Order: sequence, then structure tokens, then C-alpha cells
Amino acid sequence: MALNLLSKKIYLILVGISIILSLSIFSENSKKLLIIGDSISAGYGIPLNDHWVHILQQDLDSKGQNIQLINASVSGDTSGGGLSRIGKLLKDYSPDYILLELGGNDGLRGYAIDKIKKNIENICQIAIQENIPIWIMQIKLPPNYGFRYTEAFKNIYIEIAKKKQITLIPFILDKIALDEDFMQPDGIHPNQKSQPKIAKIMYESIHPLINK
Repeated sequence: MALNLLSKKIYLILVGISIILSLSIFSENSKKLLIIGDSISAGYGIPLNDHWVHILQQDLDSKGQNIQLINASVSGDTSGGGLSRIGKLLKDYSPDYILLELGGNDGLRGYAIDKIKKNIENICQIAIQENIPIWIMQIKLPPNYGFRYTEAFKNIYIEIAKKKQITLIPFILDKIALDEDFMQPDGIHPNQKSQPKIAKIMYESIHPLINK
């Protein structure tokens, strides 16, 4: 879930360009869904037009859903990074919904559970204070991080969703990660082949929420 510094800078520029272009093609009546995530949502190793966010946008458009996806995900980002960015993102894009997919890099680096939980909870609280529905994605770690840590990590999202009474989205790689055909050689990032499947999974998760 990480990039070297140069690649990260280049990617941020490309993300910025894609966001600007996407903003210009939607009507003022479009509902905006802001995605704040790490490399799984940023499309690490995947051409921008082939990763799941782009495919999902096409699916929404084809079904007549007036939803604009704004992908502000950054490879290598952490819950702390998301917390530091959310204020500016809300100011810049005024989203109607937020999908939060963060914490994986925190867990892979063995960050303290309490710190991760506090960051994610604070992000959610900022959205709640702005009256913006926020959905958090359940993130899971590989089993080699030990049962105690992986269970505590998994419970972060369950506990926050319950406490804040917000929707918990199933882990994006639940039906992907254990199939080598759908994963890049690093075993962490989904490959290009998996992207349409992920888009379908995400459509099934968010479609009921945006139509409430």
C-alpha cells in the first residue's frame, strides 16, 4: 500500500487532474460521493481508466444514478493522513456522502490500535458535525499479524460504526484477497483483472445507501 516519494507525487498530480476533469462533466444537481482511501481505492498498479472507481462511475451512469464519485484516495495514506486532509477535502468538494477506506497501512505498520481508532473516529465525527453521511469500510489484516492484533484491528470499525450509528461497508477484498488470480504479486493489492469484480461489489454496497 505504498509508493516511493516520486511516484507518489506523480500520482497525486494525476489524481488532481482526474478530479478536475470529472467535476466538469456533472450537473449541479449531481450528488457527490467523496472516497477517502489508500492504494486499494487509489488503484495502485492499475491504469486510472481501468480501476474500480472509474468502472463504478460508468456503472452508476449507465443505470441513471446521478452520483459523482470524487476519488481523493492516496496510495500509502494512513488514518492520520486522512484526518489531516478531510477538512480541506470537505471545503474543496462539498460532498453529499463520504466513503472512508483507511487504516490498512496503519495496521500493516503495527500502529497502536487506540491511535488508529481515535483517528478514524475523529474523521467520522467531523463528517457528522457537517451533517454529511459517512460510511466506513471494514478493513482486515493478513493473519500473519497475529490473532490478537488482527481481531482488535477488525473491531475498530465495528465499534465505531456502532458508537456513531453509521454504516459499515464490507471489506472490499473479502472475495478477492484469497484468490491469487485477482491479486498482484505482492499479495496486498488487487490486480487489473479484479477491478470489474470490485466495482460490482462496491455497487452492491453503496447502491442501497445512495437511494435511501
